[in-house]
Amino acid sequence: MRVFITGGTGLIGAAVVAELLAAGHEVTALARSDASAATATAAGCAAVRGSLADLEVLRAAAAASDGVIHLAFGNDFSSPEALAANVAEESAALEVLGSALVGSEKPLVTVAGTPGVPGRASTEEDPVPTVGPVGGRGLAVMRALGLASQGVRSSAVRLPRTVHSDGTGGFAGILTRIARQTGVAAYPGDGTQRWPAVHAADAAVLFRLALEGSPGGGVWHAVADDGDAVRDIVEVIGRRLGLPVESRPADAFGPLGAVFAADQPSSSALTRAELGWEPTHPSLLEDLELIEA
Repeated sequence: MRVFITGGTGLIGAAVVAELLAAGHEVTALARSDASAATATAAGCAAVRGSLADLEVLRAAAAASDGVIHLAFGNDFSSPEALAANVAEESAALEVLGSALVGSEKPLVTVAGTPGVPGRASTEEDPVPTVGPVGGRGLAVMRALGLASQGVRSSAVRLPRTVHSDGTGGFAGILTRIARQTGVAAYPGDGTQRWPAVHAADAAVLFRLALEGSPGGGVWHAVADDGDAVRDIVEVIGRRLGLPVESRPADAFGPLGAVFAADQPSSSALTRAELGWEPTHPSLLEDLELIEA
């Protein structure tokens, strides 16, 4: 299968590309810089220069493919305005990618986050948020899934709060970076809130399975660890970095503070049963032991 991928040179995307190539697929990656193009080429992909803002580039690459995996998202989380701009850019890009596949019965695999459900672990049957700071992403994903009625085999892989590899990545990686910058390994509130997690290589397998076999409208959870207490995560970070571990108010963590403070465990039981997905790589707490001081 000729697969067009956005976000193919990031931590998650690189793992997805490696998984696709190992399975015999041909991959073309969107590259927004010469460095990204070189990375894609070195990994064994063809590269198409452009960004999520280059809608005609996206349209042409999607139309020329046998299927699309969309992973790219802006990296600026510095303010609510920046986050809103990221969401708007992605929404427009996803609409174009989907429209290029209408009537083709080709797969479009997009990405979302696992939702939070008060009092229990979320499941694949729970809706993603459509209000709040990232509510626009939920709306965009819902529109993409709705394309199943227009001849697109669309599906969504929901990623947990931390997708990790070699001791870095996701929200845990952000906490590690904050700890290095401030000299304190901090967690929001009492730290009992739980975050789900998955190794990037395990998530990559699920993206491939969704591309190859998900029915239209399918929703899948790339969750290996249902929920680690944030305090446990930060204690490993503090120990590995040789830093004190302390509680801090949620607002000390900037625009993501409220999300960091939320209890959001998640389950992947349905995904495992229906797609046969089974994580085999280290858990988050095991992987964090690779952090270097």
